[in-house]
Amino acid sequence: MTTATTQRTITDHEAAQVKRANASSATPVVFVHGLWLLPSSWDRWVTLFEEAGYVALTPGWPDDPETVAEAREHPEVFAGKGIGAIADYEQAFIRRLDRKPVIIGHSFGGLLTMILAGRGLAAASVAISPAPFRGVLPLPIAALRSASVALRNPANWNRAVPLSYEQFRYSFANVVDEDEAKELYLGYSVPGAGEPLFQAASANLNPWTEAKVDSKNPERGPMLIVSADSDQTVPWAIANAAYKKEKRNKGVTEIVKMAGRGHALTIDAGWREVAEKALEFVKRFTSASPRKRERASRVEGAPSH
Repeated sequence: MTTATTQRTITDHEAAQVKRANASSATPVVFVHGLWLLPSSWDRWVTLFEEAGYVALTPGWPDDPETVAEAREHPEVFAGKGIGAIADYEQAFIRRLDRKPVIIGHSFGGLLTMILAGRGLAAASVAISPAPFRGVLPLPIAALRSASVALRNPANWNRAVPLSYEQFRYSFANVVDEDEAKELYLGYSVPGAGEPLFQAASANLNPWTEAKVDSKNPERGPMLIVSADSDQTVPWAIANAAYKKEKRNKGVTEIVKMAGRGHALTIDAGWREVAEKALEFVKRFTSASPRKRERASRVEGAPSH
């Protein structure tokens, strides 16, 4: 696929992340954000994984602003971004790394994680509340209501679509209290491209859809799918259907359901529980940096007093 979007080079900030990762002996972990969020939504995850001995990277989507304030001031920069172009951008970023990274994504970032893993780019992957792809058939009413923010107007295909607080409350923050919901909305919510929502919604009607995953690639690597039992944007039925498609792969494929959680599970007050679940899976299939392992060995082998 050749478009102006896919031909764009990564940003200087992203190039600096790649340089840092390639200079490190640690396994890289690439965090991919979803719709209505920015790379900064992973900041606390970055700290946790780096403390565990990994080197973290947070590439954006093409033209992502640096801050939530900037994103709200210039929503038009999000328009015209389709799944294929975004996946190609993330792939170009990953190809600059000296070794295969772990890839972790949320929502449409979860779908992108599956696409990238299906291209053989991941040492291991974690897809959290992943948006649906071709072959995932369930369409729960709650998911349709969440997506209707964009789908109700065909013109939104080429637009950036913001969430009102009420829409964010329903789609992301339905299980947290009002104060936390407002804090999350103000701190994280930005406009999102309309096109991926239309692509995911029509994936099973379009044989040429960009919302497709090569779930059988033997180079896919181990994959964990994380679902939230009260998620109204990607309900369990969607995540479980994705799991059933992915488990046909010869590699390890697992799924876990987080109790009492909604779509904001990566950014709300319970984020650490989800992050530690992902980290536990990642540790089974990858190594932290030698320096981190050496420190751990010294602690474990230290004489008791």
